[in-house]
Amino acid sequence: MDKVAFRQMKDGTREEYVFLDRLEEAFNQGLVDRLLQALRNLENTLSGYQVTRLEHSLQSAGRAEADGADEDMIIGALLHDLGDELAPYNHSQLAAAIIRPYVRGEVTWVVHHHGLFQKVYYAHHFGDDPHERDRYRDHPWYQSCVDFCERYDQAAFDPDYPTPSLEHFEPMLRRVFSRTPFDPAVIGEERPLEP
Repeated sequence: MDKVAFRQMKDGTREEYVFLDRLEEAFNQGLVDRLLQALRNLENTLSGYQVTRLEHSLQSAGRAEADGADEDMIIGALLHDLGDELAPYNHSQLAAAIIRPYVRGEVTWVVHHHGLFQKVYYAHHFGDDPHERDRYRDHPWYQSCVDFCERYDQAAFDPDYPTPSLEHFEPMLRRVFSRTPFDPAVIGEERPLEP
């Protein structure tokens, strides 16, 4: 079989779904290569900063690594803005969806909310509430997101920072994304991303 016969999912047979599952599994083996290419594509996206979006991502991850963060948080920092190009108004949620099956829940939550938490630095310039993030003040990962934004994200626009290369992070990216997706031993207890 090289294609399924069904035209509606409800008409698919077990044999067809087993066939599709094998194809999906083979395709998923290339996920890290696609992520690396998506990161490289950040070199030629949103401009106006003193560094490219790729350099910003690399600096964020480099700062997390220098701070002693674990691999989950470093990969979260590396991929946190991956959604900028395709989802400019909810890039945080897109990036969180990408990492969610592979990292602990805290990192997913931090990446999911970092866009909102970053507003503390600039929202007042637009007449918006810079403290909108405070609605999450009682969340157990609130401080983790505050720290992520302060230490890794907002500080990573420095053209003089000794920025690690993408190749530096590739082995780590491959380790994290080689995990069994949604392994409870890795992701921990699921918590709602929104209240």
